[in-house]
Amino acid sequence: MERDTHFILGVYDDEDVLLHAVEKVRGSGVKIHEVYSPYPVHGLEHVLGYKRSKLPIAAFLFGMLGTSLALTMQFYMMKFDWPMIIGGKDYAAFPDFIPVSFEMTVLLAAFGMVGVFMVSSNLKPWAQPRIFDLRITDDKHVVAIDIANNSAIEVDKIKEILKSSGATEVNNKSFE
Repeated sequence: MERDTHFILGVYDDEDVLLHAVEKVRGSGVKIHEVYSPYPVHGLEHVLGYKRSKLPIAAFLFGMLGTSLALTMQFYMMKFDWPMIIGGKDYAAFPDFIPVSFEMTVLLAAFGMVGVFMVSSNLKPWAQPRIFDLRITDDKHVVAIDIANNSAIEVDKIKEILKSSGATEVNNKSFE
């Protein structure tokens, strides 16, 4: 069976039931593809076992790149390209470079984080989003389980686990 094409969906009404259900489903050995919710559920990332994001590291690196580029650009322009003596100061007076360096640091850190987030989340402007259940944008929480990732467990067993964990509905969804 192909990956990312056939799913079992457990639909939940309450976020507390959802948190306990995710613990129970993961505890029974079922690998969860993703959990969809209309709003952030506190503690869900810990229950799903997600690791800390590496986005702050990317932000720091892009910020350092912005600082380096700003200082290099200003130093080159003021020392070699078009040297000017302003107010009797040296060509490369570092305090004058601080505002531009700060702005360039913030600009590249922000653009870099957006770019890294888009790439890591596989968000492309031309991609069609997968809608597992239209109610996930309104009032329902959905646990999506990829059947191919759980080939060792029977489909009926996975559905029973979802039902016993408090799912109001258990559905199949296929993307072809």
